[in-house]
Amino acid sequence: MTDDSFELFDLRVEAIVPEGKPIYCGAKAGDYFELKGETLSMPAGQGFSIYSLAAVLPLLAAKQRPTQKNDWMTSDAEIACPDPNCSSRLRIVRLAKRRFSHAETTAEPLPKETNEG
Repeated sequence: MTDDSFELFDLRVEAIVPEGKPIYCGAKAGDYFELKGETLSMPAGQGFSIYSLAAVLPLLAAKQRPTQKNDWMTSDAEIACPDPNCSSRLRIVRLAKRRFSHAETTAEPLPKETNEG
């Protein structure tokens, strides 16, 4: 049996709210959500602007994957609020790695290995 496992980072996305600066997206210091696999969760009673989520969501799948140390995806972790007048940012923090099985995440079979190079 072939090992079909792969690893992804769990992520925490935290609201960064500079003190004394204008905030228009509703972000509050300490707000966060977590992404574990494909499941996004946040504490009860807390929300995020759909526009802020739209700005960060396209980066999360790439941020979950291990990257080379010189890749900008490894070092860059803050996304500006899409409202140019808002001072908040969202910081993506990599947490522990989680192991997944290909067969448990998709119906598509793994490609056959070939000796072509």
